[in-house]
Amino acid sequence: MKSMRSFASNPISVSAAALSGLVCLSAALGAPNASVPNFSPNPSVSWVAAEQGGFKPLASGAGPVMEDPAHPAVGNDEFRLTGKQPSFATADLSNPILQPWAREALRKRNERILAGEPGFGPRVSCWPGGVPTFLLGAPFRPMYIIQSAKEVVMVLELDHQIRRIYLSVPHAKNVKPSWYGESVGHYEGDTLVVDTIGLNDRTYVDNFLTPHTGKLHVVERFRLIDGGRTLEARIHVEDDGAFTMPWDAVQRFKRIEPGVDDNSLVIPNDATNGRSEAGPLTEQSCAESPLVTFASDGAPIPQAAAPDF
Repeated sequence: MKSMRSFASNPISVSAAALSGLVCLSAALGAPNASVPNFSPNPSVSWVAAEQGGFKPLASGAGPVMEDPAHPAVGNDEFRLTGKQPSFATADLSNPILQPWAREALRKRNERILAGEPGFGPRVSCWPGGVPTFLLGAPFRPMYIIQSAKEVVMVLELDHQIRRIYLSVPHAKNVKPSWYGESVGHYEGDTLVVDTIGLNDRTYVDNFLTPHTGKLHVVERFRLIDGGRTLEARIHVEDDGAFTMPWDAVQRFKRIEPGVDDNSLVIPNDATNGRSEAGPLTEQSCAESPLVTFASDGAPIPQAAAPDF
């Protein structure tokens, strides 16, 4: 993403014509090689998070910041089932990956939440999520993946956040920091490997709002498992400006498709929660809402002070 203009000057960040163009991108640039994994066998296939709660740790090694077990959050789904007052999740500050300044930032946010303040974060104000937080943007709204021989495009239906991954090319010699950085990728057998650098420091690495620096380096490995019904993304994060060590996490998505799985419960066995929305991709916009007023750790709606063209 080169600028904020699409988020600032027009709340509808992707027009209907542009959406149609995205769906046709594979044909325009050439279809992906038949030997690589096909994440989008037809334009209506999408992916939603298979589990709630953000990134999950691997079986061993340093992992992501998780919820503080001393203060378990009550989500909207639990509220619907039990009537308990919903609350925001707080971060476990004991995670050894955190540099002191990053731990302090999370401590202050925890303190605000425990004092009764909301913890929505800047994404409710239409700000881009960055990497790897992009992968946390599909808990209820789907993520679409468009593959071609030259690039892979990932689109979140919610707010139309877009990532571009350029295939089989090196990083630029001088990468200018941006909201989604520069992502280059290649296939290793059944896995798409994505290497991202050049991320600005205005985003966070998770929904706890764990900060990072401009040194952030993220490697993601995407592959299909469970006979193609699940998309697994393994994430490796390095940033010696914010973290004491590299760490790894995983996020999994379930496949949603009209006529195959087009009305499944987002939370299994809970008929009170939302249902996954099957494709094709529809136009949605990010605009002001009452949430912005209460987003104490968020930000105002992005504004363009001057043209960027």
